[in-house]
Amino acid sequence: MIEDVRGAFRQLHTTGTFVVPNPWDVPSARLLEQVGFPALATTSSGFAASLGRGDQHVTREELVAHVAALTAAVRAPVTVDAERGYAEDPEGVAETVRMLADAGASGVSIEDYDPGTGRITPVGIAIERIAAAASVCTGHGMVLTGRAENHLYGIGDLDDTIARLTAYRDAGAACVYAPGLTDLGDIARVVDEVGVAVNVLALRNGPAVHELAGIGVRRVSTGGSLAWAAYGALVRAAEELRDSGTSTYLDGALARPLRDAAFG
Repeated sequence: MIEDVRGAFRQLHTTGTFVVPNPWDVPSARLLEQVGFPALATTSSGFAASLGRGDQHVTREELVAHVAALTAAVRAPVTVDAERGYAEDPEGVAETVRMLADAGASGVSIEDYDPGTGRITPVGIAIERIAAAASVCTGHGMVLTGRAENHLYGIGDLDDTIARLTAYRDAGAACVYAPGLTDLGDIARVVDEVGVAVNVLALRNGPAVHELAGIGVRRVSTGGSLAWAAYGALVRAAEELRDSGTSTYLDGALARPLRDAAFG
């Protein structure tokens, strides 16, 4: 069964463009599957928020348990934001990926930002970590995504980003991802020059999905934005109740069929 799910996820990366939204808990995963998305992705910031914490403050054991809960709750493939691999060395990264494979993941992403140092990891070290993850992903039929974090941390050097993504491809990544890119021309360069499936983060002021499809982007994800939108709706509803005593926020309440699908 898991081989079929992973095969379906790999197939999604071969042609066309698909959206892989990021649930932060079991109900949001079930809802996103129910409305028709073919695959799901975890979000490190959204999951951390559901625990009352900031991003990058979740343990490996907590992430693995989260992934096991999601994959048990939905039929859709689930790919995992594994941050930098929850380990200081390549062997530890490989062990993290093995644990996520055992939890039912169909894919995993490994990034090159180190929160311990507050810096982007030197590319040679990042390549070793991607290669370690690739060795496990290949054996389990999982899609490995190599992430270059430059543009989330104020480094606008597109040439360096492309060089990193190319190196991660050569180290075994089947998909690459540079979150934070918003210029359609820059994204097109990544697609053209790296030559494997490219994931793009959907942003408020970024290109629409149909524009990304037009330049050959394979996958579009949402990161933590759906979680923050949901929390924002909660605050707006609470503020209405506090300030005016009315409950028009119920106009946007979840319909009973979807509620039953997620919580029934």
